[in-house]
Amino acid sequence: MTHAYGEPSYWDQRYQSDPGTFDWYQKYPSLAPLFDRYLLRHHRLLLVGCGNSALGESMVDDGYQDVVNIDISSVVIEAMQMKHMDKQGLKYINMDVRDMSLFQSSSFDAVIDKGTLDSLMCGHDAMQNATKMLLEVDRVLKDKGVYILITYGGPSYRLYMLRSIQRWAINLHVIDRVEKSPGPKTWTLTNPVPLNTDGSSIATLLGSNPEVHYIYVCTKLESQRPPQNETDDVTAEQ
Repeated sequence: MTHAYGEPSYWDQRYQSDPGTFDWYQKYPSLAPLFDRYLLRHHRLLLVGCGNSALGESMVDDGYQDVVNIDISSVVIEAMQMKHMDKQGLKYINMDVRDMSLFQSSSFDAVIDKGTLDSLMCGHDAMQNATKMLLEVDRVLKDKGVYILITYGGPSYRLYMLRSIQRWAINLHVIDRVEKSPGPKTWTLTNPVPLNTDGSSIATLLGSNPEVHYIYVCTKLESQRPPQNETDDVTAEQ
Protein backbone atom coordinates (compact mmCIF):
# COMPACT_ATOMS: atom_id res chain seq x y z
CA MET A 1 0.00 0.00 0.00
CA THR A 2 1.28 3.49 -0.89
CA HIS A 3 0.47 6.75 0.84
CA ALA A 4 0.69 10.44 -0.03
CA TYR A 5 3.80 10.82 2.10
CA GLY A 6 5.41 13.10 -0.47
CA GLU A 7 2.53 15.58 -0.36
CA PRO A 8 2.55 18.57 2.00
CA SER A 9 -1.23 18.32 2.46
CA TYR A 10 -0.92 14.86 4.05
CA TRP A 11 1.55 16.06 6.68
CA ASP A 12 -0.23 19.38 7.26
CA GLN A 13 -3.41 17.49 8.12
CA ARG A 14 -1.52 15.03 10.29
CA TYR A 15 0.24 17.72 12.33
CA GLN A 16 -2.94 19.77 12.68
CA SER A 17 -4.72 16.76 14.21
CA ASP A 18 -1.74 15.64 16.34
CA PRO A 19 0.49 18.59 17.27
CA GLY A 20 2.28 16.92 20.20
CA THR A 21 5.98 16.09 20.17
CA PHE A 22 6.75 12.78 18.49
CA ASP A 23 10.05 11.08 17.67
CA TRP A 24 10.20 8.39 15.01
CA TYR A 25 12.20 5.27 15.86
CA GLN A 26 14.71 6.58 18.42
CA LYS A 27 15.18 9.54 20.76
CA TYR A 28 18.35 11.54 21.17
CA PRO A 29 19.73 9.87 24.34
CA SER A 30 19.89 6.48 22.61
CA LEU A 31 21.60 7.94 19.51
CA ALA A 32 23.98 10.34 21.27
CA PRO A 33 26.90 7.85 21.62
CA LEU A 34 26.84 7.20 17.87
CA PHE A 35 26.63 10.91 17.06
CA ASP A 36 29.65 11.48 19.30
CA ARG A 37 31.61 9.07 17.10
CA TYR A 38 30.91 10.90 13.85
CA LEU A 39 29.97 14.50 14.71
CA LEU A 40 31.62 17.48 16.39
CA ARG A 41 29.73 20.13 18.35
CA HIS A 42 30.70 22.89 15.89
CA HIS A 43 29.55 20.98 12.80
CA ARG A 44 26.73 22.42 10.72
CA LEU A 45 23.97 19.80 10.82
CA LEU A 46 20.85 19.28 8.72
CA LEU A 47 17.92 17.27 10.11
CA VAL A 48 15.59 16.30 7.25
CA GLY A 49 11.90 15.58 7.74
CA CYS A 50 12.12 16.91 11.28
CA GLY A 51 8.39 17.02 12.00
CA ASN A 52 7.76 17.85 15.65
CA SER A 53 10.66 15.71 16.87
CA ALA A 54 12.67 16.84 19.91
CA LEU A 55 15.91 15.66 18.28
CA GLY A 56 17.15 19.08 17.16
CA GLU A 57 16.27 20.71 20.47
CA SER A 58 18.02 17.93 22.39
CA MET A 59 21.16 18.23 20.27
CA VAL A 60 21.41 22.00 20.84
CA ASP A 61 20.84 21.46 24.56
CA ASP A 62 23.77 19.02 24.45
CA GLY A 63 26.14 21.56 22.91
CA TYR A 64 25.64 21.33 19.13
CA GLN A 65 25.88 24.87 17.81
CA ASP A 66 24.23 24.89 14.37
CA VAL A 67 21.26 22.59 13.77
CA VAL A 68 19.02 23.26 10.75
CA ASN A 69 15.70 21.40 10.57
CA ILE A 70 13.58 21.10 7.44
CA ASP A 71 10.15 19.63 6.77
CA ILE A 72 7.68 19.65 3.89
CA SER A 73 4.82 20.66 6.20
CA SER A 74 4.44 24.41 6.71
CA VAL A 75 2.09 23.67 9.60
CA VAL A 76 4.70 21.87 11.69
CA ILE A 77 7.51 24.26 10.72
CA GLU A 78 5.50 27.29 11.84
CA ALA A 79 4.69 25.54 15.12
CA MET A 80 8.34 24.60 15.73
CA GLN A 81 9.54 28.10 14.84
CA MET A 82 7.23 29.55 17.45
CA LYS A 83 8.16 26.93 20.04
CA HIS A 84 11.91 27.46 19.67
CA MET A 85 12.10 31.11 18.62
CA ASP A 86 14.43 31.96 21.52
CA LYS A 87 16.81 29.00 21.13
CA GLN A 88 20.00 30.01 19.38
CA GLY A 89 21.62 27.52 17.03
CA LEU A 90 18.28 25.89 16.14
CA LYS A 91 16.57 26.78 12.86
CA TYR A 92 13.39 25.50 11.18
CA ILE A 93 12.76 25.90 7.44
CA ASN A 94 9.83 24.76 5.29
CA MET A 95 11.47 22.74 2.50
CA ASP A 96 11.07 19.60 0.41
CA VAL A 97 14.04 17.25 0.88
CA ARG A 98 13.83 16.38 -2.82
CA ASP A 99 14.65 19.99 -3.74
CA MET A 100 16.96 21.76 -1.29
CA SER A 101 18.12 24.38 -3.79
CA LEU A 102 17.96 27.03 -1.08
CA PHE A 103 21.12 25.44 0.34
CA GLN A 104 24.44 25.81 -1.39
CA SER A 105 26.33 22.69 -2.43
CA SER A 106 28.80 21.34 0.15
CA SER A 107 27.28 23.42 2.94
CA PHE A 108 26.66 20.81 5.69
CA ASP A 109 28.97 18.57 7.70
CA ALA A 110 26.20 16.03 8.30
CA VAL A 111 22.64 15.18 7.28
CA ILE A 112 20.56 13.18 9.76
CA ASP A 113 17.52 11.23 8.57
CA LYS A 114 15.25 9.56 11.08
CA GLY A 115 12.51 8.00 8.99
CA THR A 116 12.30 10.38 6.03
CA LEU A 117 13.70 8.05 3.38
CA ASP A 118 11.48 5.29 4.79
CA SER A 119 8.49 7.57 4.42
CA LEU A 120 9.25 8.26 0.77
CA MET A 121 9.75 4.55 0.15
CA CYS A 122 6.16 3.97 1.31
CA GLY A 123 4.74 6.68 -0.92
CA HIS A 124 3.91 7.18 -4.57
CA ASP A 125 6.80 7.07 -7.09
CA ALA A 126 8.99 5.70 -4.31
CA MET A 127 12.21 5.05 -6.20
CA GLN A 128 12.07 8.31 -8.14
CA ASN A 129 11.51 10.35 -4.99
CA ALA A 130 14.14 8.45 -2.99
CA THR A 131 16.70 9.03 -5.73
CA LYS A 132 15.93 12.76 -5.83
CA MET A 133 16.37 12.93 -2.08
CA LEU A 134 19.68 11.06 -1.99
CA LEU A 135 21.14 13.14 -4.81
CA GLU A 136 20.22 16.31 -2.92
CA VAL A 137 21.70 14.95 0.30
CA ASP A 138 24.92 14.19 -1.55
CA ARG A 139 24.98 17.66 -3.08
CA VAL A 140 24.62 19.59 0.20
CA LEU A 141 27.18 17.45 2.04
CA LYS A 142 30.75 18.63 2.31
CA ASP A 143 33.56 16.27 1.34
CA LYS A 144 34.04 13.88 4.27
CA GLY A 145 30.57 14.83 5.50
CA VAL A 146 28.22 12.08 6.70
CA TYR A 147 24.65 11.09 5.93
CA ILE A 148 23.28 9.26 8.97
CA LEU A 149 20.21 7.22 8.01
CA ILE A 150 18.16 5.61 10.80
CA THR A 151 15.76 3.16 9.17
CA TYR A 152 13.74 -0.04 9.33
CA GLY A 153 15.31 -1.07 6.04
CA GLY A 154 17.87 -3.87 6.24
CA PRO A 155 20.79 -4.12 3.81
CA SER A 156 18.83 -6.11 1.25
CA TYR A 157 16.42 -3.16 0.96
CA ARG A 158 18.69 -0.15 1.41
CA LEU A 159 22.25 -0.93 0.27
CA TYR A 160 21.53 -0.86 -3.45
CA MET A 161 20.03 2.63 -3.15
CA LEU A 162 22.81 4.01 -0.98
CA ARG A 163 25.50 2.50 -3.19
CA SER A 164 23.98 4.19 -6.23
CA ILE A 165 25.60 7.34 -4.85
CA GLN A 166 29.03 6.16 -5.85
CA ARG A 167 30.97 8.64 -3.74
CA TRP A 168 29.75 7.25 -0.39
CA ALA A 169 31.67 4.89 1.87
CA ILE A 170 29.13 3.07 4.05
CA ASN A 171 29.33 1.82 7.63
CA LEU A 172 26.40 0.02 9.23
CA HIS A 173 25.43 0.16 12.89
CA VAL A 174 22.44 -1.41 14.61
CA ILE A 175 20.41 -0.30 17.61
CA ASP A 176 17.64 -2.07 19.50
CA ARG A 177 14.11 -0.94 18.87
CA VAL A 178 12.73 0.62 22.02
CA GLU A 179 11.60 -2.06 24.50
CA LYS A 180 11.85 -4.77 21.85
CA SER A 181 15.12 -6.59 22.49
CA PRO A 182 15.66 -7.49 26.15
CA GLY A 183 17.96 -10.43 25.43
CA PRO A 184 21.77 -10.56 25.19
CA LYS A 185 23.42 -8.53 22.42
CA THR A 186 26.14 -9.50 19.98
CA TRP A 187 26.83 -5.92 18.89
CA THR A 188 27.70 -2.48 20.25
CA LEU A 189 26.04 0.65 18.86
CA THR A 190 29.24 2.59 18.30
CA ASN A 191 31.03 -0.24 16.47
CA PRO A 192 30.16 -0.87 12.80
CA VAL A 193 28.90 -4.38 12.12
CA PRO A 194 30.46 -6.54 9.38
CA LEU A 195 28.94 -5.68 6.03
CA ASN A 196 29.67 -7.76 2.94
CA THR A 197 28.70 -6.95 -0.63
CA ASP A 198 25.11 -8.18 -0.53
CA GLY A 199 24.47 -7.53 3.17
CA SER A 200 23.95 -11.22 4.00
CA SER A 201 26.48 -10.95 6.84
CA ILE A 202 23.86 -9.08 8.86
CA ALA A 203 21.46 -12.03 8.92
CA THR A 204 24.28 -14.22 10.19
CA LEU A 205 24.99 -11.78 13.00
CA LEU A 206 21.44 -10.79 14.00
CA GLY A 207 19.34 -13.77 12.97
CA SER A 208 16.00 -13.56 11.18
CA ASN A 209 13.60 -10.68 11.87
CA PRO A 210 15.81 -8.85 14.40
CA GLU A 211 14.13 -6.21 16.55
CA VAL A 212 16.56 -3.46 15.57
CA HIS A 213 16.82 -0.26 13.61
CA TYR A 214 19.60 -0.06 11.06
CA ILE A 215 21.84 3.02 11.00
CA TYR A 216 23.79 3.60 7.79
CA VAL A 217 26.60 6.14 8.09
CA CYS A 218 27.52 7.21 4.57
CA THR A 219 30.72 9.27 4.33
CA LYS A 220 31.11 11.43 1.25
CA LEU A 221 34.48 10.82 -0.36
CA GLU A 222 36.62 13.75 -1.39
CA SER A 223 36.08 15.21 -4.85
CA GLN A 224 38.61 14.30 -7.49
CA ARG A 225 40.69 17.33 -8.46
CA PRO A 226 43.33 17.60 -11.20
CA PRO A 227 46.90 17.14 -9.91
CA GLN A 228 48.73 20.40 -9.26
CA ASN A 229 51.44 19.64 -11.83
CA GLU A 230 48.82 19.34 -14.60
CA THR A 231 47.67 22.90 -13.85
CA ASP A 232 51.27 24.04 -13.84
CA ASP A 233 51.85 22.44 -17.26
CA VAL A 234 48.88 24.28 -18.76
CA THR A 235 50.09 27.58 -17.31
CA ALA A 236 53.60 26.96 -18.69
CA GLU A 237 52.23 26.27 -22.18
CA GLN A 238 50.34 29.54 -22.16
